[in-house]
Amino acid sequence: MGCRTVTASGGAAPASGAPAGAAREPAPAALTGMRQALAYRDSRFVDFQDFDYPGGRGHGRRWVHIKRFRLPDGSPADRELLDALIAHPEFRDTYDGAGIWSEPRHGPWWSDRISSGTYQSVEASTALSTIDAWAAGGAPLPSDLDARLHAAVRTPVRRATSRYVLGALPDDAHHDYGPIHTAFHELVLVDRRTRSLALVVAADD
Repeated sequence: MGCRTVTASGGAAPASGAPAGAAREPAPAALTGMRQALAYRDSRFVDFQDFDYPGGRGHGRRWVHIKRFRLPDGSPADRELLDALIAHPEFRDTYDGAGIWSEPRHGPWWSDRISSGTYQSVEASTALSTIDAWAAGGAPLPSDLDARLHAAVRTPVRRATSRYVLGALPDDAHHDYGPIHTAFHELVLVDRRTRSLALVVAADD
């Protein structure tokens, strides 16, 4: 498996299942502009293996990857922001160390099977209970890891003005070597007070 290079324009090659020579329709001008305005800021990575579990066990090869973006000018609706996120090159990440793909892959999924409608609005309490249950995994969290998750995940979830969870996708939405994670949880946090959007992926290998 190799890393795919993103073109300067951010264009994507047809999926491997697409007919040879098939061309993708150009993105509408409004969406292209939105994608450019949704500016990638930085990312944070929390690797549970970096923390001291008793006996060196209990981390379950878990990790959290957070990508942060600046919101565009104006007041686009949340669904427009989700569309812009899906169209952004940083969304084409399989979270397996392969980097950003030109093919439409996102985690274990074909990203062109994901739309803004795939995301479901959730309350902070629901998002937090999902993440905390996954993070514990039957083993108490080391205190420094718990503090890191509080700063990197729990606080942004509580402060967000809206939150979305990636909903269920059919089995045939898995790309040709997915699923590649034991668990894969995804949240999108929109914070209009700080004009930011965060893509949070919590998974284990």
